[in-house]
Amino acid sequence: MIFIDACLKKETEYTPIWIMRQAGRYLPEYMATRAEAGDFISLCKNPKLACEVTLQPIDILGVDAAILFSDILVVPMEMGLDLSFVKNKGPVFANPILKESDLDRLEGDSQDRLTYVYDAISMIREQLSKDKALIGFAGAPWTLVTYMVEGEGSKTYNRVKREVYENPAFMHKLLQLVTDEVIKYVERQIEAGVDAIQIFDSWANALESDVYLEFGWSYIKQICDKIKAKYPHIPIIAFPKGVSNLEKYDGNFDVFGVHWSTPLDEARDALSDRYTLQGNLEPARIYSKERIKEGVESILETMKGKNHIFNLGHGMIPDLKPENAKYLVELVQKMSKRG
Repeated sequence: MIFIDACLKKETEYTPIWIMRQAGRYLPEYMATRAEAGDFISLCKNPKLACEVTLQPIDILGVDAAILFSDILVVPMEMGLDLSFVKNKGPVFANPILKESDLDRLEGDSQDRLTYVYDAISMIREQLSKDKALIGFAGAPWTLVTYMVEGEGSKTYNRVKREVYENPAFMHKLLQLVTDEVIKYVERQIEAGVDAIQIFDSWANALESDVYLEFGWSYIKQICDKIKAKYPHIPIIAFPKGVSNLEKYDGNFDVFGVHWSTPLDEARDALSDRYTLQGNLEPARIYSKERIKEGVESILETMKGKNHIFNLGHGMIPDLKPENAKYLVELVQKMSKRG
């Protein structure tokens, strides 16, 4: 698999490409399947339909890897938090974690209640071409805890930040609980058949750098150490969105995802001797084929001679044109072809 080879710093015929949120609202096919499911959570819980939307970008775009269709918040949901997706607002937990005594409400062994995810993985792997990788994923503990404490997405993160600074022991206790659940969940995904794992830390840049290293990155490193000890052949992609001071980021992972706001040459100089880099086209460039080509040329030139997986620097925007996404994939595969 070209994607796995790139993760492991092996020479590849061209730069492999997949797209974060490649199964999503910009595809009419996805919207039809979601309508069949009824709502987003029902789609995540339906292995047949989750398999269908996972495979759609392989057929439509020609990407080099599929990523499991699910959501990072299924873990806290199966730990006992009441999750809903509210139109024009996003995910909402009706019963957030507001104080230390609330930890008693959380249920362990959430991985045992996520069988619909593993069933989807098995179906996808059966139908996915053998030369295409299947990426599993999980939310990083910091991002999951942010949602669990805030109750929803936030622009200021004042609830969770207050706990970080006023009650760090409570926060570390919650982060460790979630970390233990994520490790078991990732292990079960690997056993079900995924070829690689990505850890998404969507709110990594909500904390100042050194504080994030303590409350966020240290838990990602713990997950990587546990997974690599048990499954050393499985590549791990770490994506701490928008972090700075990249020279401080090390760990037992294989690929570092670079957000579009981070200059790729800075990431290359700080990290590419140790890790394959993934990213980092600005998603809005997909509105224009001219801007796509300009961005692809720049990124490929920046990463010339280095191990690289092409991706966006964040996820697909819902109103982007599928034909432009297909153009991006074909362009990267063509322009990066060796020899």
